Amino acid sequence: MTDTDRTHDVVVWGATGVAGRFAAEYLTERYGPDELSLAIGGRSRDRLDALAADLARCSDARDDVPVVVGDATDSESLRAVAREARVVCTTVGPYTRLGTPLVEACVETGTDYCDLTGEVNWVRETVDRFHEPAVDAGARIVHSCGFDSVPADVGTLLVQSFARETYGAACDTVRIYFDGGSGSVSGGTLASVGELFEAAATDPLAREALRNPYSLAPRGERSGVDSGTQRWPRRDPLRGTWTAPSPMAPVNERVVRRSNALLGYPWGRDFRCSEVVPTGGGPAGAATAGAVAGGLALFTVAMSVGPLRSALRRYVFPAPGEGPTREEADAGSFLIRILGRGTGADGPFAVEAEFGADRDPGYGATARMLGESAVSLARGDVDSPFDGGVLTPASGIGLPLADRLRDVDFTASVRETAASERG
Repeated sequence: MTDTDRTHDVVVWGATGVAGRFAAEYLTERYGPDELSLAIGGRSRDRLDALAADLARCSDARDDVPVVVGDATDSESLRAVAREARVVCTTVGPYTRLGTPLVEACVETGTDYCDLTGEVNWVRETVDRFHEPAVDAGARIVHSCGFDSVPADVGTLLVQSFARETYGAACDTVRIYFDGGSGSVSGGTLASVGELFEAAATDPLAREALRNPYSLAPRGERSGVDSGTQRWPRRDPLRGTWTAPSPMAPVNERVVRRSNALLGYPWGRDFRCSEVVPTGGGPAGAATAGAVAGGLALFTVAMSVGPLRSALRRYVFPAPGEGPTREEADAGSFLIRILGRGTGADGPFAVEAEFGADRDPGYGATARMLGESAVSLARGDVDSPFDGGVLTPASGIGLPLADRLRDVDFTASVRETAASERG
């Protein structure tokens, strides 16, 4: 099937969920029908028709948005959806439980795909099952195209591209810092967290994927110099301040390492990558780092115990489908800072990138990251050596995604860092 046979440029799958609706609204408002053939999909025609009517009312350019209906557990209906699309852009999780049939349908039909998953165990499964078939089919399966893991992955690519162009050498160390922000968490996101811990409790392969820092690398290359995510307070080697563990590090670090491996190790086989939360200097910074680390450790322990995990999921977590309002999603913000250092012909150097937006990171900003990832794939606006495979944002789309996000008011900058600023 050629692209000219496809009815839709992008299908937003799961459009009636919280994240899906934000993505559909963003794409409808950003792109007119002459720029992007957009459809929304899911299993409830009544809810999709109601959303399509809302989207038409909020857009001056679109009279209607086509609806496609399928079932996440019905492979034939998913193949029918995938055949009609250049790109399927999905927000339907938990991916561990609901995501595999859609990936399989996209691979079988040669359809590009992007999602929001942070479920490392499931990404490992799709890597092992579908990478080679996706290469053969010319289907680009690009995971983690939201707050997990575009800022960390594309931000690292910004740092490394600048370093190689400016100094003729890559950074051998990159540190990713969550430097601030505000936002909210939906029931769907917490359901995915619950599924990840559930899988780790019952599936040895899932446990291995969470233990091994290189679990997303290609087969035969799942080892390296990094020992794993930071778990306790630590003085930062680049900035000199206290840091706490980042709850996103188990996902983002592995995605960045997969990017390096897929691209042929342009950053070196001894490349080190870590993500942390800076908490400041002095005793106050140390105390804050200890509190963050302790809270994260308690949550991890609770989620690792079956009865406690079940109680949290039943009585504490919001239900799937619950999430922020449009106003709340537009009111948040985030800033990720990426510092890299290396040694070129003229000696040591340091590079810094900033990646951020004045929107809730998990919803307002993620809708734009996911939406622009889908449009990049649909238009072929990518800088990638791959026509297919199970890919990352940096390896499957690359720097054009940063350019697209700058156009919609993201910060995605990179600069040389003076020695006095290195901590």
